[in-house]
Amino acid sequence: MTHQDHEPTPSRATDALAAAGGATETEAETSDAQPGELTETQLEALLFVAERPLGRSEIAQLAGVDRETVDARIGDLAVSLAGRGIRLVESGERLELATAPEAGRLIARYVGADAPHLSTPSLETLAIVAYRQPCTRATIERIRGVDSDYTLRSLLHRRLLAELGRSEAPGRPFLYGTGFDFLERFGLTSLDELPPLEPDVAARLFDGMEAGEAASADKRREGADAGEGETEAG
Repeated sequence: MTHQDHEPTPSRATDALAAAGGATETEAETSDAQPGELTETQLEALLFVAERPLGRSEIAQLAGVDRETVDARIGDLAVSLAGRGIRLVESGERLELATAPEAGRLIARYVGADAPHLSTPSLETLAIVAYRQPCTRATIERIRGVDSDYTLRSLLHRRLLAELGRSEAPGRPFLYGTGFDFLERFGLTSLDELPPLEPDVAARLFDGMEAGEAASADKRREGADAGEGETEAG
């Protein structure tokens, strides 16, 4: 046998890899959907491997499709995951996969501890921000009637609240809102699942909207961060 007989040619090596379960670059390109396509399976896989929430525009850019296509696939995936152990969680323009709330106790036992207990001041602050967001510390303190600096810092540290930017009000104070950890903690898939507020509570909560606070707060009057509102009411 010649030396060439002992060593596979490049084409034979490629065939061997393919037979062993590998794929050539050309085959991989052929088997994967090309840019300009986004399937439900691809979207699920992308969100699964992402180390952070992904925005709709970012997904559209990665897949080379328009926003309408992304929105359609998101709707398909949300329906497919309903009732399963993994859920699609939305916060504004961003999305991620999270475990189903009904599996929370089992997962907590696996992790080794239940979620840290939230104090009454923390629940009050979370409820205000959840329904009113984005809002400033001054708004929170006006509604609660007490200094909330420590509570805010604690909730920020736990990532139940996040800084969303600055208000246009004098001094440009920080605007606070809820994040994905908040949704996961209270078993929500979006802020649209917030329960409706009692009229007297809504009147107190939304009285005197500050400059720089989102007009979307009007939507929160009917129902917003459910988990918090329910917990606070309890």
